[in-house]
Amino acid sequence: MRRFEVRCWLGAIGLAAAATLATPACAQRAPTDAETLIGASLSPDTGMTLARSEIAESDLLGALGTLERVLFAHPEAVPPRLLYTALLCRLDDREGAEVELGQFDGHAFAEADWAEVAAACPGITRPPPPKGRRR
Repeated sequence: MRRFEVRCWLGAIGLAAAATLATPACAQRAPTDAETLIGASLSPDTGMTLARSEIAESDLLGALGTLERVLFAHPEAVPPRLLYTALLCRLDDREGAEVELGQFDGHAFAEADWAEVAAACPGITRPPPPKGRRR
């Protein structure tokens, strides 16, 4: 009788292990540790790199959070703000994207950066270029 109980327990443990291994890969992905997140906000470039990797993994909300931390530490950083604006549009927050674009008040930015925003927000108005300069 004792052997039967042990076999039942081993079978139950095996089923539980199989169920755990069958979970989706995204559920098994280890969350980004705090040091990585803090380090990413130390420079706009590292923050952009981390945000783009999160976007590649379809973690748009994670990328949005990463860019928020970058913009908190570097409010003048233009490329992260443009990527943040594009993500807002991708998350159906066009109004929020327009508010972000209002932050550019005469800042110049690269055509490639604007193209990403325009692709995510069709028909959105590009902010005017700095006075005395062309786009």
